[in-house]
Order: sequence, then C-alpha cells, then structure tokens
Amino acid sequence: KLEENGPVKREDSDSVTAPDEDGFSVHSSGLDSADSDDEADLSEEMYPYYDTYEEEEETETATTLDGGRRRLRSQRSWPSANKAKRSRSEPLSVDAAAWKSEKDPDNLPHPLPHFLPTRKPGIQLPLSEYLTNPSPSKLFKMYFNWAAVKTLCANTNKNAAKNIAAGKKFKWAELTEAELYRYIGLTLYMWILKLPNIKDFWRASSIFYMPYPSKVMSRTRFLLITWNIHMSDPAEDELNDRKKGTDDYDCLHRIRPLYDSLRVACKAVYHPQKNLSVDERMVPTKAKTALKKNIKNKQKKRWIKFFVLSDNTGYTFDFKVYTRKSILATRRGLSFDAVVSLINKNCLGSGYHLYCDKFYTSPALFRHLHDLGFGACGTFRDTRIGTPKTKVNAMTKESPRGTVRWIREGALIFIKWMDTRELSVCSTMHTAFSGNTLKRMCKVGGKRRVVEVPVPSAVKDYNSFMGEADLSDQLIGSYSSWRKSRAWYVMVLYHFIDIAVTNSYLLSKELCGRLEEQPVKHQAFLEQLIAELCGVPLQSVPERYQHIPVAIVEGASGHNKASKGRRKCKLCRKCTPFMCEACRVALCVIVDRNCHKLYHSSFKDSEN
Repeated sequence: KLEENGPVKREDSDSVTAPDEDGFSVHSSGLDSADSDDEADLSEEMYPYYDTYEEEEETETATTLDGGRRRLRSQRSWPSANKAKRSRSEPLSVDAAAWKSEKDPDNLPHPLPHFLPTRKPGIQLPLSEYLTNPSPSKLFKMYFNWAAVKTLCANTNKNAAKNIAAGKKFKWAELTEAELYRYIGLTLYMWILKLPNIKDFWRASSIFYMPYPSKVMSRTRFLLITWNIHMSDPAEDELNDRKKGTDDYDCLHRIRPLYDSLRVACKAVYHPQKNLSVDERMVPTKAKTALKKNIKNKQKKRWIKFFVLSDNTGYTFDFKVYTRKSILATRRGLSFDAVVSLINKNCLGSGYHLYCDKFYTSPALFRHLHDLGFGACGTFRDTRIGTPKTKVNAMTKESPRGTVRWIREGALIFIKWMDTRELSVCSTMHTAFSGNTLKRMCKVGGKRRVVEVPVPSAVKDYNSFMGEADLSDQLIGSYSSWRKSRAWYVMVLYHFIDIAVTNSYLLSKELCGRLEEQPVKHQAFLEQLIAELCGVPLQSVPERYQHIPVAIVEGASGHNKASKGRRKCKLCRKCTPFMCEACRVALCVIVDRNCHKLYHSSFKDSEN
C-alpha cells in the first residue's frame, strides 16, 4: 500500500533488507528500490514514492550549443524530518564490512571479457573511393544523404503550400535538393561570421558587406526556406496532434524522419573504439514544447536534452532525445533506461568499457552491464541504493592527499580517493590500487612542493576517457549552425547538422591518418565544406564594385525572371532597367530624373 508521502512501513520490516536477483536492496515491504533519484519530473505513476525527496541546487554537467560546459544536474536529499525515519527503517546496503586501504590486496574475482566488436572499429565506408579524395561534402552527405534531403525538401514544399493556403502571402518556388545543400552551407557560414541579424549578410550599404551570401542565394529565398523548413509531413502532424494524451501520440513526430535517418547513418558509417562514454548534451530553446527541461538559476533556463553515446575520438555513435518520460519500461529509473537504450550488444559487440558520471552510475546498472559483457566505471553518489553505508575505517576530511579506501562486492568495487576533496568511483573492471601515482603540489615541511601521490587506476582511467568524451561537445560548441528559432524542431534540425558536420570532420582526420597525411584544421575543413555545399569555390576573389549605374541582368540576384530585367526604383518607385553596381539597388538614370545621383549624394550627406 502507498500513502501520499511514500511507502507504508511494516512493523516487522524496520531492519530487514535483502538483495534481489538484480542486486537491488529490496525492503521487506515488497517495494522495488529502483535507482531513479535524479529527475524531478518523472511520472508519478511510475515512481509514486518520489514525494519524499527535496530539490537542491542544480549541478548537472552538460555542454550547451552556445559554447562551454555548465553544471546543470539536480541533486536531491532527504528532508530533515525523514532522515531519522529513513535511517531506522530503510538501510540501503547489505554490506557491513569495513573500508580497506591501498595496502590491502585486491584481485578481480572474474576475468575481464575479451573485446569482441561486431565490426572492425573505425570507418566502415568503401575506402577505395574516399582514400584518394576525402572530400568534406562527400563525408557530410553520408549523414545527410540524398534520400533524407529529398524527404526534407518534399515536406518543406508541403509546409509552404499549407502556409499559403492559410493566408500567408509570399511567392514560393519548389525547393530542390541542391538548393537545400546550399542553404545548409550558408547556415554554417553565418555561424562562423556571426553578424547580429540574418539580413545583415545581404546589406550592401554596410561596412560589414560581404558579397559571398548573395552569390549563393538571395536574402528573400533564404528567409523563406527558414520560415517553411519542415522535417515531417504536415498532414501527418495534424493526425498525430489529435492523439495527444494517448499512448499512440509521438512527441518526436516532427523530427522523426531525419532523427531516425541520422541515427542509422551514424551507426552504419563508423564503429566505435573500445572506450565509450555516455553524457548529456543540451540544446537551448524558448519554443513552446513539452520536451524542454527547465533549469533554475541559469541564463538560459529552457533546454532540450540529448543522451549521447560517443567513443574516445569524440565520434557521436548514437543519441536519444529526452522526452520527459522513461525511455524503457524497466522501472529502474531514467538514468538506467538512458544507458541501456544506447548500449546495444547486438550492434556493438562485447568487451567495451563504458565511462559515465554520477548521474548514471548505480550498482544495478553496472551489474546489468557486467552481465551483458561490458565493463563500466564512473563516479557515484553515496545516496545511491546499493552503495556501502558503513563508516568503519572510512575516510575523513582530515585524511591526507592520496588516501585510498575501498570495498568490493563481487564484480563491483567502490573506491574513495582523497585529492583536494573526496572522490568516489565505482567500477567493474579495475582493482583497488595498482601502484599508479601522479604529481600534486602539496605542503611538506611548511613549503609547497611537487610530490608523488598514489592514485587508483579507476580514477586515472576515468579522468582520461571522460575528458576525451568532451571533445565532440567542444567541436560542436566552437563551430555550430545554431541560431534562434521559435520552432523547437528547427533548433533540433540545427543540432542534427552539427552532429553530421562534427562526425564528418572526425572521419576526415582518420582518413588522413591512414594516408599518413597531415589532417586539416577544423576551420579549414568547414571552409572547404561550405564552399562545396554552396557551389562557390574558395579561390573566388570578391569583385570590387563601383557606384556606377549598370543594367539589371534578367533574373539577377534571385529575382523573378518575369521581371525581364526591370525593378522598382529605390526612390521614385517606378520601374527602371538600371541599378548601382556596388549597392545592388535599382535606381533611375534618365534625362529628367537621375535618382542614382540623388541617392548617393544623400547617402554621402548622411555619412558626413
């Protein structure tokens, strides 16, 4: 039975605790002690006893698309009124053994599983074609392939027709695949330069004027594509919206076609290396959507969360969008389900080593991964169910730097190490202490000196491989296609482009390594990719224009060819066949009306 404040205690269950089949600490009341104390917005039907938690400071690690690492994860603690009751009635560990030190011997009770991937790690392309010419655009089109772009163009054209039928007035031409690639190239180009407004890239009367965007696409056409771009069929969107509140409703329907296509491409093109990591990636948005997660006390409070699986090269192998509900029906918590949904033995193989932070680490998850043939290592919280709670021979705040304490429970080992503060690590593939040391600045004899400090191998490997896992996030944060949008699915589309570009760059580095060539830098790779997508070569030198009247070429600058080389004058609004060569503005030059001279004289007066 459940009351409003949580599970009802039985009189005969004050101290009875026993492990179940999966290694959980199960109270005799029969309730499953699922390790899901990390999300405040989980379904109460799935986890009805969450009301006994209180929310503290948000301290979660994540990488945002506007650059930088931020602490965003929520930590929870038991209310003071329930602390005594919990300590009496719900002991969290069956282990009452004392903590051991680095001097005590420790051996793995089982041999580590052999590394047996389903495919040879690395690029899975037909390398005979790409080894001779690893073109950035060819690598990018392995993710945004012709079929996916064709679907995106078809749905965008349908969405534009729907908007026109709804009464919005604009002229629309059918979007083609080649034009969409140019649009993606311009989007990447704009992020590198970062002008305040999109329209500034086409402003001729500006000190920041650049002729490159106008050579690729007109301003009007670019804005029209931005307003109408759509990944799913609008008619199917309406059918899906009618299913809200039912089990058949798909909250990811608007991104589903490209979402599924990109995930399949990431897995097909590349097979990860031995060391994997799971982390979060946050996409900021102000759009109205149930997918966003509110983070208090942050400059940007609303985010769309991604769970990402990557290897030590930074390659994004798989990802999932957090939909504010459990990904799987395991009833073991969001963190458990997120990792299990990304780790697929049939796709990966066995013998992989997984590293994660304390949001995901739990004894139940690590035992489950161990049974699947995966090693796991990560920092953990002392409040997790199944972690040791004994204080016998435990480490204190006064313990010197380099102090090691550990407890082994079968395949699991819990290690605490003192650096500037206490660090807790759980692992299924390390021993307690292997004699490793690292250099630290410590106070010895009243003076600060560099000394050798003992460090567990689990801590050393965790710092190494989790640091490399941030490489993909850093690359995305440095060069991204992210721009503000009112539509949440457009924000997700920009992130999909970032994943494809970053993975393409990492593939290019590996291909250059196989050819024993020096890989290009990230910015040079992006410049070449933009030039190939836009169809404008890098060697093109911007022309130097003068403020002289020239004839308007038929269909120039993306205007309708039906205009037959005539446009409305900027001043008198009458049709004229002339324009300024430098300003690209239509101006009359006739005997009784010289708008060209009048426009530039007033322009100079305003400058003075």
